[in-house]
Amino acid sequence: MLARRAIYEEEHHIFRDSVRKFFLTEAAPNHADWSKAGQVPRSFWNKLGATGMLCPQLSEEYGGAGGDYRLNCIINEEQAYNRGGGAAIAVHSDIVAPYLLHYGSDDLKERILSRMASGEMVGAIAMTEPGTGSDLQGMKTTAKLDGNHYVVKGSKTFISNGQNCDFVIVACKTDAAAGAHGVSLIIVEADREGFRRGRNLDKIGQHSSDTSELFFDEVRVPATNLIGHEGAGFMYLMQQLPQERLSIGVIAMASAQRAFDITLDYVKEREAFGKPILHFQNTRFKMAEMKTELEVGWAFIDQCISRHLKGELDAVGGAMSKLWTTEMQGRIADTCLQLHGGYGFMAEYEIAHHFTDARVQRIYGGTSEIMKELIGRSL
Repeated sequence: MLARRAIYEEEHHIFRDSVRKFFLTEAAPNHADWSKAGQVPRSFWNKLGATGMLCPQLSEEYGGAGGDYRLNCIINEEQAYNRGGGAAIAVHSDIVAPYLLHYGSDDLKERILSRMASGEMVGAIAMTEPGTGSDLQGMKTTAKLDGNHYVVKGSKTFISNGQNCDFVIVACKTDAAAGAHGVSLIIVEADREGFRRGRNLDKIGQHSSDTSELFFDEVRVPATNLIGHEGAGFMYLMQQLPQERLSIGVIAMASAQRAFDITLDYVKEREAFGKPILHFQNTRFKMAEMKTELEVGWAFIDQCISRHLKGELDAVGGAMSKLWTTEMQGRIADTCLQLHGGYGFMAEYEIAHHFTDARVQRIYGGTSEIMKELIGRSL
């Protein structure tokens, strides 16, 4: 189902084949080891860059393939479907790179983008704080201008790529009294004095993905590390969130498809009372319901991708793409685990990981409740 879609052209199918082979060869065999380690090795990022799977939407000038967002989608789909490791590629390519590409100065673009495409530099973005989840306006991290430097002070949590990143885009308050209009985006390199990585957080799922606490103890960064204009950070976030949420939806669809496919194989082989459990009406009905939801989901996500390629996917559309697909992913992962019976609760079975990995999809990038609020406001 990943490849049989009208939204993709022949060149995309060729690209997909190479992406799939990469993940099956370089990532899938290491899944268990990386999960125990709590992160992928830094060398994996270099391999990703060497094979052209980082920031493919960038022009050749910046080391990219000059493709459109569909290349990002193919990478996200294949990584999710083929147990492609916990490197948060979507964060690096779909979220971090666009902020630099669209709003960064020429100096920042030249200094960072090509190194992101090669894997030499891994990017992260720090929005969430210990005391503020989806309420970005309530952030406490500050950046005060001191001469030709900003002094960044505060802490962030739940930061994907936090252990491996070479730089992080920090959402912070440059004017604490200005509300949303006081938010700015500033790049902090990981080798700057005062920058500290906290622990690699112990999660219930997505174990091979490094997720960290980050601390900024009066980190001095050049004023030229400001992305765009001071006070425009919240506007930039709102403009880029539709793509971030669409990418989460794409991952949700591929993950749900994988859960369904391995469950279909299981119910064909697993016997109870002398026959495969697929032959029981309840199993067939559950599989039929999930098959239908997947078909609807793929049609919807492809419609959203098409709208995004035309520049027509707004904040509400992005919210809907994330809300429906991630909720559907949760339903499918739960049903598939149930059909595995007791084996579904065993960590050695892949479906168990789909169940735990799916849960956070309804939280990060904006909770389902926040998505409903955004959609509701537009009515």
